[in-house]
Amino acid sequence: MRIYLAEHTIGSFAFDESGNLLDYVLNPKELGKVVDILINTEKGEPMPSTVELIQKLKPTEVVIESETESAKMQSLGIKVVSKPHHVGAKVLRSSLAEIAVKAKFAEDPKDIYSFLYQVTLEYTRRKLRKAAQKRDLLAIQAIRAIDDIDKTINLFSERLREWYSIHFPEADKLVEDHDQYAKIVSNIGYRDAVTVEALTEIGLNEQKAKKLADAAKKSIGADISDADINSIRDLANTILSLFRLRASLYDYLDSIMREVSPNVTELVGPTLGARLLSLAGSLEELSKMPASTIQVLGAEKALFRALKSGSRPPKHGIIFQYPAIHVSPRWQRGKIARALAAKLAIASRIDAYSGRFVGTQLVEQVNKRIEEIKTKYAQPPPKKQQPPREEGKKDRREHKKGKKGKRR
Repeated sequence: MRIYLAEHTIGSFAFDESGNLLDYVLNPKELGKVVDILINTEKGEPMPSTVELIQKLKPTEVVIESETESAKMQSLGIKVVSKPHHVGAKVLRSSLAEIAVKAKFAEDPKDIYSFLYQVTLEYTRRKLRKAAQKRDLLAIQAIRAIDDIDKTINLFSERLREWYSIHFPEADKLVEDHDQYAKIVSNIGYRDAVTVEALTEIGLNEQKAKKLADAAKKSIGADISDADINSIRDLANTILSLFRLRASLYDYLDSIMREVSPNVTELVGPTLGARLLSLAGSLEELSKMPASTIQVLGAEKALFRALKSGSRPPKHGIIFQYPAIHVSPRWQRGKIARALAAKLAIASRIDAYSGRFVGTQLVEQVNKRIEEIKTKYAQPPPKKQQPPREEGKKDRREHKKGKKGKRR
């Protein structure tokens, strides 16, 4: 006997080829149990009502809608055919309320629609809760917070340098590190108090401390009052507190990344690994990406510009921050980026689906490949010869420059 099986929240229903209802088994009318059944069905598990109905009817062939359930259904010893929107499913959906009332699952149509609304609400709530429980989202938020703090530190530091330069302008060029500059302003303040001993206590080396102390004695800056220096110190203290917060967040990010994605972290470090997760959206999304996409992740603007204009596509995206790429000569970077992206694709898939730690082996393989690239491509490739320019034909760039100049 061939049956057309239609599964629904309220139960499983068997129809014949003409769309006549043969038999049915209802699901329990309990919100929690029904949602559990729906979540299991999504993973390919047939409903308990479906199994009971098949055992009851003992058909030789079953037509179902979902392909994901076919493997489990075949294990029951029956022939299974997958066909979306078959006749049984159409009949059930077109007269759901009527069938539910006849089967005594609901008292009236209003009752069944109210129950379906509650099931949908609970199902959505559980899916959202499950998505929010993913630990990689915490790493993504942490790296975004660190990036925001970096931007704020740079903005505040520029303001502090301009402000303090009214009093001690020579310090701006002599101290390039924002952290050290903020410590000088916060701990020492007036340029008259800038001495070699005070600077070495902050952490400056003796050579730089002597230069700065000499510059303070010959400074051309203006004198300021206690109220002025106190306000400048407040801003310097804020910057220092941001540095402390950044260091704390970095430690947190390192621990989260080693827990969530140990192989990616071992390969590229916690910050770059978290930035890759942030750009991809999650560890699962990163694991689904091919190596070629990971290689240019973060360079979408350049990639689409190249596709539009026909120019050369980018060879690397955010992975340019990997030290072996950005310190290498230009002609080696693309090859190193390709090798690193291939290992990142493997690492992210193991992190997402296995959890096995193979980071050390992946690092060794990447380092070996980088050495090969540096040895094999030590010299830059020869430049391609440009075809000779035809006489009387103007260069496009010169033509454009001429037009631009004319507009001005």
